[in-house]
Amino acid sequence: MEAENRVVDPNEQKDDETEELSLRPQKLIEYIGQKEAKEMLDVYIKAALKRNEALDHTLLYGPPGLGKTTLAQIIANELGVNIKVVSGPAIERSGDLAAVLSTLEEGDVLFIDEIHRLPRYVEEVLYSAMEDYQLDIMVGKDSQARSIRVDLPPFTLVGATTRFGDLSAPLRDRFGVVLRLDYYTIDELKSIVTRTAKVHETKIDDNASVELAKRSRGTPRIANRLFRRVRDFADVKNNGEITLDICKEALSKLGIDNDGLDYTDYRYLRAIVEIFRGGPVGVESLAATISEEVSTIEDVYEPYLLQEGYIKRSNRGRMATEKAYDKLGVKFYKGIFA
Repeated sequence: MEAENRVVDPNEQKDDETEELSLRPQKLIEYIGQKEAKEMLDVYIKAALKRNEALDHTLLYGPPGLGKTTLAQIIANELGVNIKVVSGPAIERSGDLAAVLSTLEEGDVLFIDEIHRLPRYVEEVLYSAMEDYQLDIMVGKDSQARSIRVDLPPFTLVGATTRFGDLSAPLRDRFGVVLRLDYYTIDELKSIVTRTAKVHETKIDDNASVELAKRSRGTPRIANRLFRRVRDFADVKNNGEITLDICKEALSKLGIDNDGLDYTDYRYLRAIVEIFRGGPVGVESLAATISEEVSTIEDVYEPYLLQEGYIKRSNRGRMATEKAYDKLGVKFYKGIFA
C-alpha cells in the first residue's frame, strides 16, 4: 500500500476536500479541540475588532490534518472579512504573489498553506508586504527595468506549515501570533465523530465513536475518513447503523490495529528492528530500505510514531523503543544506544 493511498495518511486526499467543506465549523465556538489556541485567537480577534485594525499576521504549525485550514477560515469569518487561499508551492514567481496581494481589500485574510515551501525570492517580496503593506514590483527588462512601489491595504497573513523548522528566521519573526496545533485527545475525537455522524444523519453508538477515536491517530481528518469507510460497512451490513462490532470489523478489514497503526507503520518499524537491529539508523538509509522519500518519512510516517513513543530520533539516527518491539512481538534487548 503506497503512502499516498493510506487511510491513516493525515495529508489531504482526493475525496477529503468536499467532505471537509461540509463538516467544517464556521465559528470558534463550534471548533472542537485546540483549547489554548482557540482561547488565544478569541482574544486577538476581539482586540483587533475593538480597535478596528487588521489582526496581526498569524502562523499555525503542527502535523497535517489537525485543522489549520479550518482555523484560517474561522479567523476570516470571525473578523467578517474575505479570505484568499493559496498554496506555497503554487506561488512560483514574485508576480504570482503580487497578483494575489493586489486583490486584497482592507482587513482581508490571505491564507498561505505550506508556507515553508515558498521560494526564497518570493518570500523576500512578502517581507515588505507584511511589515509596511507595500509591494515592490519590477517592470521592464535589462536597462529599462525599474521598481514600482504599490501600497496595499492592511491585511492579515495566515500561514500554515507542518515544518516549522524549515521557515527562515526573517519570515518567522514577522508573525505576531504563532500557534502550535497538537494532536487531539480521544474525547475530542469522539466529539468530532459524533458531530460528523449527526451531519450525515447516521446512527452511531458511543462505543463505536470511542473505537473510531482511538484508531484515528489523534487527527480529525483521519477520524472523518475512517467514519466514511465504516459507514460504508454499516450501510451494507447493518441498515446504516454503526455499532461497535461493525466498527471493529471495518477497521480490521482496513488493516488498522487497535492503536491506529497500519501495514506501512509496521513495515517502517520492522525495518528498524529487524534490518537495522533497532537502530540507530539514518533516515536516508531507512528511506532507501523501504523505498520511500525522506520527506514522506519525516512528515507522514514519523510524527505519530514519535508522539506515541514507538521510535526515538537523535543525531545518530532513528531508534526503535521497547514499545515498538512489543508491538512487533520481538524480544527487546537493551543495548548501548537504548
